Amino acid sequence: MAAADLEAIARKMVEGGRGILAADESNSTANKRLGKLKIDPTVENRQAYREMLFTTPRLGEYISGTILYDETIRQSTKAGVPFVKILNDQNILPGIKVDAGVKPLPGSPTETLTEGLDGLAERLAEYAKLGAKFTKWRAVITPDEKNKTPTDYAIHVNAHALARYAKLAQEAGLVPIVEPEVLMDGTHSIEYAREVTERALHCVFNELHDQRVLLEGMVLKPNMVIAAQDCPKQASREQVAEWTVKTLKRFVPGAVPGIAFLSGGQDEGEATEHLNLMNKLGPLPWKLGFSYGRALQDSSLKTWAGKAANVAAAQRALAHRSKMNWAASTGKYTTEMEKAA
Repeated sequence: MAAADLEAIARKMVEGGRGILAADESNSTANKRLGKLKIDPTVENRQAYREMLFTTPRLGEYISGTILYDETIRQSTKAGVPFVKILNDQNILPGIKVDAGVKPLPGSPTETLTEGLDGLAERLAEYAKLGAKFTKWRAVITPDEKNKTPTDYAIHVNAHALARYAKLAQEAGLVPIVEPEVLMDGTHSIEYAREVTERALHCVFNELHDQRVLLEGMVLKPNMVIAAQDCPKQASREQVAEWTVKTLKRFVPGAVPGIAFLSGGQDEGEATEHLNLMNKLGPLPWKLGFSYGRALQDSSLKTWAGKAANVAAAQRALAHRSKMNWAASTGKYTTEMEKAA
C-alpha cells in the first residue's frame, strides 16, 4: 500500500473526535469478565456480547475503529452477517490485535517481553484479506520505584519489537497502533510514572526512526502520566493532564497524526475527564483521542449481563460513554452532559 493510503487511514482513525473501541480481549480475559457477572464463558456468549457492542445504533458517530481479537474478526452475527461488514456499514474501521502476549524477559526476574513476531508477516496478510485496516501491538512496561525498574534493557527490547511489528504492518498495508503501556499497577508516584514514560517514548521513537516506520501512517496508544493505583498520594486531574501533554510534546514528533490513549485501569469518568482537560491545553501538534476498553464497555457489559432483554439498554450505555469521550476529544465535555443523559 502506498504511503498516502496509510496516512489516510491513520487520519481517519483520529479525526473528528472519534475514538477507537478496544474490543480485543483474549478469550481467557473475555471469559473472566463474563464469569464475574455469572455469565457462562462460552463461544456463544462471547459472540452475543460482541454483537451487542458492534450493532449499537449510531456508534459510528463516535467510534472510528474497533480493535478485534483473532476469534472476533472471524465471527458473524446470529443472522450470519460478518462482524467486519457490520463495522464497515457503521463507518467503523476493523482492526486486529496481532501480538501474542507477554512472556518473562530472559535475564530479568520481574520484567516481560511481548512476543508474536514469528510468522507475523503471514498473519498480517491473512488479516488484511479478512478486512482489517489497522493493527495493534502492546508492550508492557512495569514501574517499580523502590527497585528502580524498568531496566533500560527491558525498555529497549520491547521498543525494538514494537518497531519491527510496525514496519511489518505497514508493509502489509495496515496502519500500526503502537502501544507502549506504562502500567498503573503498584505504588509508584506520578513523578516516577513521568520518568518511566519519558524513557519509554524516547526509546520507542528512536527505534521507529531506525526501522524506517512511516510516522504519518501510525497511531500512538500510550498511557497517561498518572500515579499508580495504590500510591498514597494521587495527583489532581489537572496535573495528570498537564504532565501528560508536556511529556508527549517532548518525545512524540508532530508527524504522528494522532494519539489514542489507553485507559489503563481508570474508571469511566476519570478517563473522560483527563482526556477533556488535555484537549483544553491546545493547540496541540497531533489529535488527542481515546482507545478505551473497560472505560467504554464496563457499564454496557454490566447492563447487558448476558440477557437478550437488556441489549437495547446496554447499547444505550455504550453509545453514551462513546459520546462523552467524543466530546472530551474536542475539549467540550462537561459533567452536565452526564446528568442530562
